[in-house]
Amino acid sequence: MGKQRRRRVLGLAAVAGVAAVSWAARDIPPSLGRRPTGARADRVRRSPQFRDGAFHNPVATRTVMANTGRRVIREFLFGGRKRRPSGTIPVLTPPGDPAAEGLHITWYGHASALVEVDGARVLVDPVWSDRCSPSRLVGPRRLHPTPLPLEEVPPVDAILISHDHYDHLDMATVRALTRTQIAPFLVPLGVGAHLDRWGVPADRIVELDWDDSATVAGIRFTATAARHFSGRAFGRDRSLWSSWVIASAQHRLFYTGDSGYFPGYAEIGEAHGPFDATLIQIGAYDPAWPDIHMFPEDAVTAHLELRGGVLIPVHWATFDLALHTWADPIDRLWREAKARDVTLAVPRPGERVSVADPPVVDGWWQALT
Repeated sequence: MGKQRRRRVLGLAAVAGVAAVSWAARDIPPSLGRRPTGARADRVRRSPQFRDGAFHNPVATRTVMANTGRRVIREFLFGGRKRRPSGTIPVLTPPGDPAAEGLHITWYGHASALVEVDGARVLVDPVWSDRCSPSRLVGPRRLHPTPLPLEEVPPVDAILISHDHYDHLDMATVRALTRTQIAPFLVPLGVGAHLDRWGVPADRIVELDWDDSATVAGIRFTATAARHFSGRAFGRDRSLWSSWVIASAQHRLFYTGDSGYFPGYAEIGEAHGPFDATLIQIGAYDPAWPDIHMFPEDAVTAHLELRGGVLIPVHWATFDLALHTWADPIDRLWREAKARDVTLAVPRPGERVSVADPPVVDGWWQALT
């Protein structure tokens, strides 16, 4: 190949590379979302949780992972911890038939789940993208596929969002659900600004402060306190984070969202419990940030204080978001649950759990560690 032709080929490759990067990056600005403005901002400012330009936790919380940079880099490079499974995570195809009565939970992976309660369906923190990131090129990538395409999720009555972090609120998923579903989005205060930017109609956005409730399809949703933070770019805590109570006339479910342990679980259990089941975050913890993500032992304590029946763990197995090993969250949780006589169900991604008859824990993940 002559020099002139080689230069032409390299030039075309460079142009193609720049074009590809530009194409992949085009979604980053809208994915960052939008700050609340107008009437939405006025409501944010009136919240008891909002002061000095930001939302605050019920107890003092350190959200900055202070002085951990060197330790994190050292651990990533030389720690040797097994943060990925050694084989293929078993993914089941969810049942196609609806659960007409009772309480059933289908875990789709990470914090995404379908709650079926007395004939109503609630989609919780749906994230279908390959990465939980504003970029298609970088960021934590899935360790297993979604159990079914988003278009095959059955019609739902409500879509519940706990907070605006990328592993819980995904622009591409929201846009797709806006097209394929007609259900409203129930979100904490301020999160509606993101949905508004992404084209969700105003009449499908229901924003709630802590202790506010809304009833959809006969199900009462109550936003309750959590100990976490928010933010999709450089600014933090301009939208609220929340746990959720999902209650029908016959059943009650509690979902933690992301949260560090705090005394509020006993108060929520007293005000809204007992619960037939709890969905509790167990993964992505570190000694540097105990205030914003629970350790597995904390999850068991929270479940007991909530007066929960069956504990179903979420926020593990799907994305590598911390330095602990892949199976450490579930191993620790299982050990603690047995020690404290807590009923535990550990579904595979795509598996439906009947809360009235939960499957025996079989340690399916242990073959992958």
